Amino acid sequence: MIQSFADKDSRAFFEGKRVRRLERVAGPLVRKLTQLDEADELRDLASVPGNRLERLHTGEYSIRVNQQMRIVFRWTDEGPSHVKVEDYH
Repeated sequence: MIQSFADKDSRAFFEGKRVRRLERVAGPLVRKLTQLDEADELRDLASVPGNRLERLHTGEYSIRVNQQMRIVFRWTDEGPSHVKVEDYH
């Protein structure tokens, strides 16, 4: 279960609110956030084709939403935290 969000837009979108900057990726973003929320361990995310789970140099992890957007998060014993949706370009 997602423990926390790093920004208000990511939280708002997850809660079902309209976030204009995320509208164009709404379908895949809902699927990816659901996967993240349901993951019991990091391995659950690595096994999903297309996620392309990566460990970042900052100690965070990312999964792809599409070629441009990523979900970046920290993994804790309780699950994902500091979740944010970022534009990588």
